[in-house]
Amino acid sequence: MKRVIYIATAILMVSCSNEVDYDAQGTFEATEVVVSAEASGRILNFNVVEGEPIEANSVVGVIDSLQLHLQRKQLKAQQSALLSSRPNKDKQVASLRSQITKQQTELQRVGNMLKDGAATQKQYDDIEAQIAVLEGQLSATLSTLNNNTSTINENATALEAQIAALNDRIAKCCISSAVSGTVLVKYAEAGEFTTAGRPLMRVANLENIYLRAYFTSDQLANVKLGDEVTVTADFGGDERYDYNGRVAWISAKSEFTPKSIQTKDSRANLVYAVKIAVKNDGRLKIGLAGEVKL
Repeated sequence: MKRVIYIATAILMVSCSNEVDYDAQGTFEATEVVVSAEASGRILNFNVVEGEPIEANSVVGVIDSLQLHLQRKQLKAQQSALLSSRPNKDKQVASLRSQITKQQTELQRVGNMLKDGAATQKQYDDIEAQIAVLEGQLSATLSTLNNNTSTINENATALEAQIAALNDRIAKCCISSAVSGTVLVKYAEAGEFTTAGRPLMRVANLENIYLRAYFTSDQLANVKLGDEVTVTADFGGDERYDYNGRVAWISAKSEFTPKSIQTKDSRANLVYAVKIAVKNDGRLKIGLAGEVKL
């Protein structure tokens, strides 16, 4: 009888030692950004080291852009020559305006003579007709000059757009990350030829890290955005550290429990992913196991 009692006691102790003391389990992850080349050409320099931090928008590498610079120089020269060919309207119509002014003065003089009978009506009419011809010539010349100037300006604007496009392509020859973070992987080296779209490095912000944990539908009743929870990082052995966490995201749909995850309810087949934001003190790493206590 005593032997039976000892066996029962041992089984109870084992079951108590295996009792789950957390509400959810998961792994730490960070928002990763793959930085790809935006231009094709030989990489002249690429000064990043895996594991080192980089600042957002800081230039860490350069792709050869010599041909683009030469094309821009050529377009600027064409634009300068085009703009210098614009006609000087005032100079080109100065002679016609001078003739019109002279004829208008002559018309006034002949008009006065006509009143005194010293000139004929025909002389007066001839001068008026000549003024009309000169004004027509002036109008036609101004119209032609305006059209020529407008065409030149439009062509110069088109060249300006091409120059702006080249400036953009030249700027894209500079390699930079859109976010601050740590270089996780470097995919290329200086001297290699790259094409637009080829991944060059992967960057992640390790200061703000997330634990992706999985909760059953029953547990979700007690979980909402903004909740403060306790996150325990498991470094293996007895190395376990607690962190303050905040529920930052809850999946809108369920999924089958990942094989690497144990839930509090071992019968649960469907779980909901939840992201818990944790401030990294430098010890947390991507892929590290963690537990959540509500």
